[in-house]
Amino acid sequence: MNLQEISLFETAEQLGLNRRETENILERLGRNPSKTELAMVSVEWSEHCSYRRSRKFFKNFPRSGSVPTLVGEDAGGIIIDDLAIVFKIESHNHPSQIEPKHGAATGVGGIIRDILSCGARPIAVLDSLRFGSLSGLNHKKLFQGVVDGISWYGNSIGVPTIGGETDFHPSYSENCLVNVMCIGTASKNEILTSKAKPGCAVMILGARTGRDGIGGCSILASQEMRAELEKRPTVQIGDPYFGKCLIEATLESASKGLFVAVKDMGAAGLTCTTSEMSAAGSCGMEIELAKIPAREKNMESYEFMMSESQERMLAVVEFEKTSEVKNIFHKWGLEAEVIGKTIPEEKVKIFYHHSPAAEIPTQLLIEPLPVHPEIKSRPKSPGSQYSIPKIENLKNLFLKFLELPSLISKQWIWNQYDYMVQTNTVVPPGQDAAVLRIKGKPWGIAVALEGNGRYCSKDPFLGSQYLLAEAVRNLACVGVMPLAATDGLNFGNPDKPESYAEFISCLEGLTQGCKILNIPIVSGNVSFYNESPNGKILPTPIIGMIGKCENLAHIVPSGFQNQGDKIYLIGPQGTDLSGSLFLEFMEIQNNSLPELNWEIERKIAQITIELLEAKFLNSCHDLGQGGLITCLCECVVEKGCGAKLEKKLSIEELFNESPSRILVSVSKEKKESFETKLIAEKIPFLYLGETGGDKLSFNQLEFQTNELSKIYFQTLEQIMSF
Repeated sequence: MNLQEISLFETAEQLGLNRRETENILERLGRNPSKTELAMVSVEWSEHCSYRRSRKFFKNFPRSGSVPTLVGEDAGGIIIDDLAIVFKIESHNHPSQIEPKHGAATGVGGIIRDILSCGARPIAVLDSLRFGSLSGLNHKKLFQGVVDGISWYGNSIGVPTIGGETDFHPSYSENCLVNVMCIGTASKNEILTSKAKPGCAVMILGARTGRDGIGGCSILASQEMRAELEKRPTVQIGDPYFGKCLIEATLESASKGLFVAVKDMGAAGLTCTTSEMSAAGSCGMEIELAKIPAREKNMESYEFMMSESQERMLAVVEFEKTSEVKNIFHKWGLEAEVIGKTIPEEKVKIFYHHSPAAEIPTQLLIEPLPVHPEIKSRPKSPGSQYSIPKIENLKNLFLKFLELPSLISKQWIWNQYDYMVQTNTVVPPGQDAAVLRIKGKPWGIAVALEGNGRYCSKDPFLGSQYLLAEAVRNLACVGVMPLAATDGLNFGNPDKPESYAEFISCLEGLTQGCKILNIPIVSGNVSFYNESPNGKILPTPIIGMIGKCENLAHIVPSGFQNQGDKIYLIGPQGTDLSGSLFLEFMEIQNNSLPELNWEIERKIAQITIELLEAKFLNSCHDLGQGGLITCLCECVVEKGCGAKLEKKLSIEELFNESPSRILVSVSKEKKESFETKLIAEKIPFLYLGETGGDKLSFNQLEFQTNELSKIYFQTLEQIMSF
């Protein structure tokens, strides 16, 4: 091997390409690649961009449902009447672990641009967060930085953060998860495409290009977290002011029909947009890098192609319309330059000051060398028997249980979010599901975001179905049936058989559950390599679910509202503590989950919606993590309305997390007709007691509602006090 070959393989390795991949590139090109070509292939072949270890499984997802669907790369959606509702989840895990504020902020900016690239106006953001602990100063700074980044970018760009969820587990200590979902709306006839066509100008739009984010997708997001990877240059720096201007300029241009195609510059930057837009249109591009507005001097060609600088789009525009696009973007204080043209030849040709820097077939870029990780069969857990010790002081145990960071109110977080900007928020954060009105329509949309790594670590297949079931119940509690879903799939190193088996098993569970529910998955994201030297995260799929809210007036609060209402548990009571947070709290080993019955699950969701439409319910709240006792606490602290339970409840009844259950309150006058309807529909239910007073009373125990409120609402704020 000569020195030139040694240098080539060393360069490729530095870019994240292994020897087998480099040899494949040499064979397919028929020559030695330039450094720029190697850089382009390295980012486009990265797991973060190519999904080469996961894409083949997505063909099994249901893609159609009860309404027309839009399934795309950047985002997907559904059509309701004449409106397209576009949505997607995106992760920004590794960047947030390294640079919490800017990592999380650019996660918000990136998913907003994914929605924007479809021609849709972003109307809402939700976030799903996972952290390891809040016990140390560094953990607190990480947590606070992520929340600060989401609020800073979302509040500044004018898109409300309307909901989400936050959980804690030691496995996320060195790999926090930051998954962001964005929703947008557009006329169904004005959805943009990323499909280029020959004979047009190629324009770069938005902010200037710098060196930030270089290697973000190939080096940072496609490898395990190690000390040598923790380099801030791989984390992009966003600017929400530019982001807001980019939204307006892009939508104005789109409304005038000025784009042939457009795509967000996210992971892999210019390499991704040039190659994927060309491949979509079966054509190619010629790009002159010297024409790109740059904010740094002496950038090399490979840096232009790898940069992930934020607030940028690539557009294909007919030549005669380029001046109008420039005028619009310059009006908004943004760059807009013609940097090349589309060509019939299916190649991406890159020049720098007229000198060739790269010439690669588009198929080479978008069709990476196949990877076939070892699939280790992950046998179903046989379950485990557990034994509950005698509880000497149930009151103290419950108060300590309620203090768990996973259970206490996340009000400290959403108080930092502007969830009322755009004035569409009907149901704000803190309820089972968020609800938005759609301006100009008599209806709105409801959205739920759910995840549970604890369940999926015990049984990935069943655990992923639990996520779907809980999201369905969340929507049912605001009177809505689901129409479609998006997923965010967060796992460890896929080259390790156990992690890959967890991933495949979760996908199989999601696929089966969505087919049963007739819910299409229209978009999504995969984040692998969430591992550190201390281990991997729990397998953590996140589900975002959307439904149409026909009548906003039917929505009731989740908490108790009135004195003297009757309290009912709709659904099977449940006594199986398997998989519960309570067993984890008690340090009792258990590897199983309670049974999930889809027929019961659907019946409970449907009857809840019917009860809301008939105005039987004064409050409605899904039972989830923490079981009945946590749900009761949440219901009494919302408005300070107490409750007295007449039935004595066992530890199993209080703390189990069995599915298919919803806690409601009904006025005295409607009690009899409420019960008659449930009996007629053969729906299991349990009368628990009555609302009233300023105490939560059960099993001869009493808790002042203000005492519970101090724990539930203030504990997280106290923890975050430095």
